[in-house]
Amino acid sequence: MYTFMFKFAKDRPDLGSKLFLAWTGWVCVWTAILLFLLAVLGACSIINRFTRIAGELFGLLIAMLFMQEAIKGLVEEFRIPERENPNSIEFQPSWRFSNGMFALVLSFALLLTTLRSRKARSWRYGSGSLRGFIADYGVPLMVVVWTAISYLPAGSVPKGIPRRLFSRNPWSPGAYENWTVIKDMLNVPVLYIIGAFIPATMIAVLYYFDHSVASQLAQQKEFNLRKPPYFHYDLLLLGFMVILCGLIGIPPSNGVIPQSPMHTKSLATLKHQLLRNRLVATARKCMRNNASLGQVYGSMQEAYQQMQSPLIYQEPSARGLKELKDSTIQMASSTGNINAPVDESTFDVEKEIDDLLPVEVKEQRLSNLLQAMMVGGCVAAMPFLKKIPTSVLWGYFAFMAIESLPGNQFWERILLLFTAPSRRYRVLEEYHATFVETVPFKTIAIFTIFQTAYLLVCFGITRVPIAGVLFPLMIMLLVPVRQYILPKFFKAAHLQDLDAAEYEEAPALSFNLATVSFCSSSLY
Repeated sequence: MYTFMFKFAKDRPDLGSKLFLAWTGWVCVWTAILLFLLAVLGACSIINRFTRIAGELFGLLIAMLFMQEAIKGLVEEFRIPERENPNSIEFQPSWRFSNGMFALVLSFALLLTTLRSRKARSWRYGSGSLRGFIADYGVPLMVVVWTAISYLPAGSVPKGIPRRLFSRNPWSPGAYENWTVIKDMLNVPVLYIIGAFIPATMIAVLYYFDHSVASQLAQQKEFNLRKPPYFHYDLLLLGFMVILCGLIGIPPSNGVIPQSPMHTKSLATLKHQLLRNRLVATARKCMRNNASLGQVYGSMQEAYQQMQSPLIYQEPSARGLKELKDSTIQMASSTGNINAPVDESTFDVEKEIDDLLPVEVKEQRLSNLLQAMMVGGCVAAMPFLKKIPTSVLWGYFAFMAIESLPGNQFWERILLLFTAPSRRYRVLEEYHATFVETVPFKTIAIFTIFQTAYLLVCFGITRVPIAGVLFPLMIMLLVPVRQYILPKFFKAAHLQDLDAAEYEEAPALSFNLATVSFCSSSLY
């Protein structure tokens, strides 16, 4: 949007590039006013009408846009950048080809190593704390590693290879003017102040949808959050952030996909680790004292409750330790006596807790605060950020696209369509979405093809200049489509399973049972 706005402003003699940031300040003021109205009027309640079909389509669209930027960036590594001297030695054909090939190496190396680092907890090598550190912080660590590798001595290679990020330092001559645009806002002609309402409307619609859906995906029911959501309050705060950014001359930002859901997933992993360590230690201590199965469960329940923060307002826990309690009762019935002493030969602490501990999130504000402070610190770290190769950035974009796919039911259905018929039963041998067992494959295929076609239409709209920023309107259109049109083509039960509000998983089946189940479901 800012690109389109700059192209419009630079050719206007009474506006020009000099008053561009001041004009964007007025755009942000109008945007904030619209966001305030949306929050006060309760517009966020409409977001509850968005089902999984809209949220996951939007998430996959964002993943496609991330991957598109990564591919475009790598292609540009082979070309001469705009406003650069084509006669420079680093832009000669041989060196441009070398830069492009090195960019491919750096970007793919970052992509592969970051994907591997995310699975570090399952590695056989290294201590648990080391593997946990790599899994949590492997992505920024790999950025540092491959940036360092790009500085390895290479003889007579020109200085501009590989290409690196470029931005002026905040204390450099001329940069200070960007922080004081509020002084120039009254110099903007009244006509352009009123006209700023048009791009502000487009940005407000984009932010309303983008931010609200990102918040919704970050607070899905399967995360079992205890604190209730505050979508209207969140949108109100976003309005204040937008107006603040406009007054200091920087582009505003909002909650985005896939970062917001990824943050919640990371906090869920952290909470799982903390609970697991505490419960395992409690159970083993009880078993060393020859405690019975009932006493072990009681001690774990007490330890679990001690780790829960009391809240004045909270959502009722969907699971808690209920699943663990049910498993304990089942195990007691199989052993014959809940009061009989147990040891790790009859009660595998590691396996039972890993499989049955409910999904919970470490609900706190510290990580958000630290993230915001680190973003502010990046202003002073600009000399260091400029050392990062642009190709490493393209690899990071590709990583963000791929990392957002797991857990996306739309993506899983696409993979199912391309799975050989003779191998589809293997899906049932792992944890899988319940629709695989309850919905005929033909219905799954038709629903997925419709969703894919709709996704491609939305992606095509993003390619249209100026109008491309209105692609959220197409996704918002899915609300009436889902409510009034799709029920005419799909059975209500099948549609409910394919577009469930909550991601439900079924346990893995044995080989024979999986084969029978899949074959029977395919006969509908």
